[in-house]
Amino acid sequence: MTSDTQDPQDPVVDGEPDGGLDDKKMSLIEHLTELRRRLMYSAIAFVAVFLVCFYFSDTFFNFLVEPLASVWSGGDRRLIYTALHEKFFTNIKVAFFAAAFLSFPIFAAQIYMFVAPGLYKNEKGAFLPFLIATPFLFFGGGAFVYYIVMPVAWQFFTGFEQLAAGSGGLPIELEPKVNEYLSLVMRLIFAFGISFELPVVLSLLAKVGIVSADGLKKKRRYAIVVAFIAAAVLTPPDPLSQLALAIPIIVLYEISIYCAVLIGRKRDRDAAEAADG
Repeated sequence: MTSDTQDPQDPVVDGEPDGGLDDKKMSLIEHLTELRRRLMYSAIAFVAVFLVCFYFSDTFFNFLVEPLASVWSGGDRRLIYTALHEKFFTNIKVAFFAAAFLSFPIFAAQIYMFVAPGLYKNEKGAFLPFLIATPFLFFGGGAFVYYIVMPVAWQFFTGFEQLAAGSGGLPIELEPKVNEYLSLVMRLIFAFGISFELPVVLSLLAKVGIVSADGLKKKRRYAIVVAFIAAAVLTPPDPLSQLALAIPIIVLYEISIYCAVLIGRKRDRDAAEAADG
């Protein structure tokens, strides 16, 4: 996959451009064939990882339940399912969730291999760090919610249990359903994981000139409002979870502004060097 035009500023070696592009030009059919091949590789990798994850789905689910088990001790504690097929489909969801996370580096590598032949060397160098940072930031968001947010949130929610009041009262006890618990955990992990991708997204936008550091600074107050709205929508309706998501988003937005400043300085420096040359 290459561009059909040559940048006049690219150096020429032996009559051929030396900007990092492949010499071969691909037709539309060849592009589609290459895209299909990359998608097939990604799908095969995902299915293979999914089958392995499904075999270990109980292990993955026990790992996801650990934050609740650590704060919910004493008595005959249990999770329940009320439909015959509920636990089976829960295991499928667990396997799908784990496979999507574990196979993402393969999928990202296939995307890079598809677009890399059409990029110049400097474009490859600019794109690759963002591609590498994406899974690490998502993992960081998932680890943050798993080790910090979940124990606090689960401690808050389990505190609403109460014993029977008097001889005629009934106790109120928590018996979570496995499907509902998994859905809540997955929503939290995805919400925090995607939120932690904010520096990557805004840095890429700054790299291509869509946003600037000054523009991000001017929109800071709106970003804070959006952060709290997103936290209210994506997290459980308790203030601790909402603050735990809103505050990192605001911090990541400030980091994005700093990254945009560095990108702007580098662009200005490169333009000055080109003008001097």
